[in-house]
Amino acid sequence: MSSSTSGRAPGRQATGAAAPGNAGTSDLPTLSSERIWGFWSFTSVNIGLAIATWAFLSGGTLAFFVGAKTAIAASVIGNLVGVALVALTTCIPSAKYGLEQYTALRTVFGGNGSRALVLVLFPLAAAGWNAILAIMFGRAIVNVSNSTLGTDFGPNGAMVIAAALFAILLSWLLLVKGPVSIEWVNKFVAPALVLVTVVMLGAIFTEHSWSELLAAPPLAPFGDPGLDWAIAVELSLGVGFSWWTIMGNLARLTTTQRVAFWPNMIGLFLASVVAGVVGSFAALVLGDADPTVWMVPLGGAVLGVLALVFVGFANVTSMVGQTYSGSLAIRRAGGDPARRLPWPVLAGLLFAPAAVVVFWPGAIYDNYFKFLAWVSLILAPLCAVYFVDFFLLRRRTLDVRAIYEPEGVSRYSFWGGFNPAAFVAVAAGAFTYYQLLDPITFESASMFRYTTASLPAFLVAAVVHYVLTRLVVVPNGRGGYVHQRR
Repeated sequence: MSSSTSGRAPGRQATGAAAPGNAGTSDLPTLSSERIWGFWSFTSVNIGLAIATWAFLSGGTLAFFVGAKTAIAASVIGNLVGVALVALTTCIPSAKYGLEQYTALRTVFGGNGSRALVLVLFPLAAAGWNAILAIMFGRAIVNVSNSTLGTDFGPNGAMVIAAALFAILLSWLLLVKGPVSIEWVNKFVAPALVLVTVVMLGAIFTEHSWSELLAAPPLAPFGDPGLDWAIAVELSLGVGFSWWTIMGNLARLTTTQRVAFWPNMIGLFLASVVAGVVGSFAALVLGDADPTVWMVPLGGAVLGVLALVFVGFANVTSMVGQTYSGSLAIRRAGGDPARRLPWPVLAGLLFAPAAVVVFWPGAIYDNYFKFLAWVSLILAPLCAVYFVDFFLLRRRTLDVRAIYEPEGVSRYSFWGGFNPAAFVAVAAGAFTYYQLLDPITFESASMFRYTTASLPAFLVAAVVHYVLTRLVVVPNGRGGYVHQRR
């Protein structure tokens, strides 16, 4: 490994510890003195992200298609595969070099290619996920009001919209403080969410026996057990792959690569699965997949309301985490104009799309399972291309200095700042997904029930990227593969 892979960009001053806020909001590699998260700190961040209402909602969504035992198996398999691949692909490179995730993607897609990817992907991702979380927050607050004050606010009315906008505002205020605020909030939120999950699980088994849970039929299955099973696994894969957009930018603040990886398995996998199983059980016995609806009937007036409050505010921590990652990406991709924007303004711009989407709360919230399918269609191939490039083609070695060099000078310039092989591979993976499962109609090919759609999409994208790189990119001396040190 050459000296340029030490984790510092050209001109970076090595003396003195940077202020935590600057370390978190800069797109330059983080120094060891700027790594603020150890094992348990990053674990609490992961748990706080995982056990938001979307974990309960994801589990409840499985109950549409499968029963209790199948929901457990599908959730474990799908989340384990998705989270492990995402953690390896995004967390290891970012933790090793302290790199902002989308800056590191310059080694895969080229500088202009990664910039185009960020400017298209992140506004859409921010609009979707932040809107879902904000709407869930709004519905939680409305249900608390209906339960305690006797109001009769509807699930898609003005009060839900107002509360969703408040959640966005609160998330923005927290994000202005930088990543330190994420750790501070999660020190309180994560333990509370674990307690809420355990209490809800206890409430289910207090009212219903294991045999009743096993006998509870799915809410709206296709009627074909093989297809329903494949859909449940596919949706769980979508939940796992959905973390691809944010985890690298959080992992760059961890102390070691191991610290960057294993908390994902405790938080994003284990905690998310447990919360998802609670959501599946509750949906099966109460007949509603929406956690903001079943928490009060399940936990009672006091416990149910407390659970809704905790889970509602956990959504805020998830919004902060993913928008922090997006802000770093946009700052890098947007060049000098984005860097000159004050951090609060840049963060506010990323929250803006969600603030528009929440005015139609039912449109995205009630189609959550389709949203997960679109997530997998895009992110499974992206994950595959990044995985193959870093682990197989570059053997976990990057030239950090070259990443920050201008187009035409950097070894990662490819052709005019674009790597067509990577984009073709992503397109091939997305096309494969679409052929197996239509995310709009949920019509599927016969092979889907045996393969899912995400896994073939991942495999096709991985193979296409590897083959095109070896046959086209390397022979043309592009991308720094030929002289890449092992």
